[in-house]
Amino acid sequence: MHLLIVEDETQLQLQIRQQMEALNFTVDSAADGREGLYFGEEFRYDLAIIDLGLPQLDGIEVIKRIRAAGKDFPILILTARGDWQDKVEGLEAGADDYLTKPFHQEELRARVQALVRRSAGQASNAWTFGPLTIDYEKKRVQLDEQTIELTSYEFNTLEYLARHQGKVISKSELTEYLYAQDFDRDSNTIEVFVGRLRKKIEQSAKFIHTVRGQGYRFEFQS
Repeated sequence: MHLLIVEDETQLQLQIRQQMEALNFTVDSAADGREGLYFGEEFRYDLAIIDLGLPQLDGIEVIKRIRAAGKDFPILILTARGDWQDKVEGLEAGADDYLTKPFHQEELRARVQALVRRSAGQASNAWTFGPLTIDYEKKRVQLDEQTIELTSYEFNTLEYLARHQGKVISKSELTEYLYAQDFDRDSNTIEVFVGRLRKKIEQSAKFIHTVRGQGYRFEFQS
């Protein structure tokens, strides 16, 4: 398992590296955004841990460029900022989860393991909903026969909703599916994932319907 750490605080970077190596990860590390972007674009990782407050190139821009390069490995962002908007910006850029500094090492370990587990999970078949095809085995989504690039967490969100088409799925149910443990995360995290999905797959038809006060329902509607 190959992991990337992009963190400019030397002591924190070392602590994270040691913990990840104890989990049998091979670790690459960078202390600024430009170096981190180089690693992220050039190599294949099972997970990246990226701080938002980086020198030379901030974490948001690093994530955007990594996703633009077609890299879909899970990304966990670290931020010392307490404002929800900063977390939203990181998730909308393409990250899959976040931790706010300071954090417990046990929580970091649990988040990393959950991200890797979800990313590696596979389903067994492919379903078609009008112009949308979801290949659960290959973890591939096509819209009008064109492949849509999704992160692993975007795919897992879509997969869960589609497998329960017609049923209203609450935010808490989606959270329990996507994350192995609940660390009192903001409920708006799910809204960010759903919003990202809608932008990518609802170009000519509607699939994800909001049921006010209850959650989301997946249903093809031309």
